[in-house]
Amino acid sequence: MRLSWTAFTELLRCTLLGHLRNRLALVLAIAFIPVWITVARLCTSDEVVHIWLAALPATVSAPASQAGQVASALGAVTMVAGFITFTETFQSRQMDHRLLLAGYPRLPMLLAKLVAIALTAALLAFYTTIVLWISLPVRHPGPLALALAGAGLAYGGIGLLLGSLVRGELEGFFLIIMLSLVDTGLQNPVFNTLMDVAGVSALPLYGVNQLALSSALTQQIPWSHGLLSLTWCTATGGLALLVLHTHRPSPSSRSRRTRVRAG
Repeated sequence: MRLSWTAFTELLRCTLLGHLRNRLALVLAIAFIPVWITVARLCTSDEVVHIWLAALPATVSAPASQAGQVASALGAVTMVAGFITFTETFQSRQMDHRLLLAGYPRLPMLLAKLVAIALTAALLAFYTTIVLWISLPVRHPGPLALALAGAGLAYGGIGLLLGSLVRGELEGFFLIIMLSLVDTGLQNPVFNTLMDVAGVSALPLYGVNQLALSSALTQQIPWSHGLLSLTWCTATGGLALLVLHTHRPSPSSRSRRTRVRAG
């Protein structure tokens, strides 16, 4: 138990330091989120749109600029959280394999990465909620922050899984961007007020999108929908653990490579 706890704390520290050393990720977190929200505010009219929210269920009337800012905030958090987690996981993959060969337990390693995702999602949600609070009249900032944190958890888990699977950074970045664009695009209330596309409820952002729009634009709070993101984070974390078990170098293959290089 003591070895597992030591491994967890050490790996958590290394993971968080990896996030802090990622300057591009820090720039994205600090600059991209407010810029993307500002773009949504400037490029969207104040015309009132009527949005069907299945979580209530009811039709909500709100200015398109306000609804667009909430949707853009969710999209920005998903991209930043996905990039941060994917980059750290991909770059530390070889080191993780070496730690496994050295005897580090697998479960504490994965738990450390999941806790790092949760901390990152919480910080992104807090920062984004402040930006939205300044930009528009938010009715319930607490539930809105919970929805944004859920978006970060869902795509942080996806970034963790992709970082464990893909062979190149470009492939991982492309998959995160495309999934985020499809997810947020189909659920953007400015472009799709009915949000009635078949299968939309299976997307990672469905639950938190419903919670975020309800919290920002109405007096009602569909708390249960915020829990759907935990399902995605749990599922991707479980798959990442499976990858950690099955995709790892064996000691014999590593020793053969070492002898070849030495020769």
